[in-house]
Amino acid sequence: MLKVTNLNYTVDGTQILHDVSLEVHPGEFVGILGPNGSGKSTLLKNIYKVLKPQSGAIELQGKNLLAMSNREMAQHLAVVGQEHEGSFDFLVEEVVLMGCQARKRLTDGFDESDRQAAMKALRRVELEHLSQRSYLSLSGGEKQRVMIARALVQDTPLMILDEPTNHLDIGSQIKTLHLLKASGKTVVAALHDLSIAAKYCDRVYVLQDGKNVVSGVPAEIITPELIHRLYDIDAALFTHRGELYLEYRS
Repeated sequence: MLKVTNLNYTVDGTQILHDVSLEVHPGEFVGILGPNGSGKSTLLKNIYKVLKPQSGAIELQGKNLLAMSNREMAQHLAVVGQEHEGSFDFLVEEVVLMGCQARKRLTDGFDESDRQAAMKALRRVELEHLSQRSYLSLSGGEKQRVMIARALVQDTPLMILDEPTNHLDIGSQIKTLHLLKASGKTVVAALHDLSIAAKYCDRVYVLQDGKNVVSGVPAEIITPELIHRLYDIDAALFTHRGELYLEYRS
């Protein structure tokens, strides 16, 4: 589905990514882990072409992603970033409808099937009742869920999410991650919470200082030693009913 090979990115003379590589297979939920400043968001922005790497390759479904037009890319992957502010206000329904635009010509309007798809996506994130509200009037967590609804409407096989649980309360975090996991889509998500990564990710890639540290199944690679290396804190790990839990110690 997605293959990144030896990606390098430099800004203002500082190299942020150093030969970063990863592979994502169809249907996987893959997490990108690492401390602040490790390069997680920069890696994702290179993948969805907000930033341009100095060297390296990115393939999406066997095609050179860097050579794709933005329109073609939008038909294959949907993005939910961290920042959702805009200069212009729209209704919530209108924001979600924008997810349909990737498969339309610029002059095409939205039809009833588009509106039904938008309302279905809003129901999935439990925001149908806010469809006629001003988007800019929403809380940070509500905006995040609207962006996830827009990505669902875009109906791409791959979703790229940068901190998808950012701004969400605990209940919304769990519901959102269940929704993403059950969507049947391939998901790549930058995550901070290691417990969430352990519960929902099929595999994870760990970055530190813009470099690949380790990758694999969360239960095998998320260890007290790795946590101490990345975050300089001590942690104990234990399992309950087959799920991994972490206890942090000061």
